[in-house]
Amino acid sequence: MGKYAGVEEWADITPLEPHEGPNPIVPIAYTDEFKETMNYFRAILQKDERSERAWELTEDVIDQNPANYTAWYYRRILLKELQKDLSKELEFCSETAVDSPKNYQVWHHRRCLVELMNDPSKELEFTEHILDLDEDSKNYHAWAHRQWVLKAYNLWDGELSFVDKKLNEDFRNNSAWNHRYFVVSSTTKMTKEDRQKEIDFGFSWIKKAPNNQSPWNYVVGLVKGMKYSDFPTLKETCEELKGKFAFCTHCSSILVDIYCEEGNEEKALAECDHLISSDVIRSKYWTYRKSTLS
Repeated sequence: MGKYAGVEEWADITPLEPHEGPNPIVPIAYTDEFKETMNYFRAILQKDERSERAWELTEDVIDQNPANYTAWYYRRILLKELQKDLSKELEFCSETAVDSPKNYQVWHHRRCLVELMNDPSKELEFTEHILDLDEDSKNYHAWAHRQWVLKAYNLWDGELSFVDKKLNEDFRNNSAWNHRYFVVSSTTKMTKEDRQKEIDFGFSWIKKAPNNQSPWNYVVGLVKGMKYSDFPTLKETCEELKGKFAFCTHCSSILVDIYCEEGNEEKALAECDHLISSDVIRSKYWTYRKSTLS
């Protein structure tokens, strides 16, 4: 007797085997439990059964394979059809996300639940919990869900403080820098003054670790749509840092763009020469950039 086969409650269901052909080339070595569960799940899907046992079966399928898109989709149908407790379902979703935090399906399901409840009150705390898990501070799904919640429900208050907390934990966390840009660009008009304030913020971290690429990218992103000459202190700061940290390729890279914008070919060529020798991995790129100048 299996988990479902031979059980009276499931006696009316004929398990549905997958169609793999008579001689599958590379059959997957599923466990007997997995094969049985999926065979009964296919049969329930074929019947389009909306029942309590179908609901419990989806949980079993998800427990064995949390990435099963169809199981999550069908579970949402049953969630509405059977009028299940949304709060309890959110708890189930949380448990699954902790065990499988980089699972697309579980995060989409969570978003659907929040929309159905129209209640984002647990989301910022939950995403912070996921991001605090070991080696998971750059979890794309958690950051994306957090950004959706912030924008959909206008929960911006205190978010920059959260970003500061994450940067203090790891100032090389490019996801936290990306999130800061998202928050700033969503909560300000991105005026010259707004950008200058953030450029100064970026340089405050650059000065602590000049070879950390993340804040350099942040600064470059803030200039987009405008010109380097719109922020005179940027050039001065870069030249000052170049004097202190001669082999900082990120600094030299920005100086190439600044000098090109100014039309100062001599200095741009000099920086390219410097990068050809110091930025070994991208030396061919800098050779190309030099050729476009000369």
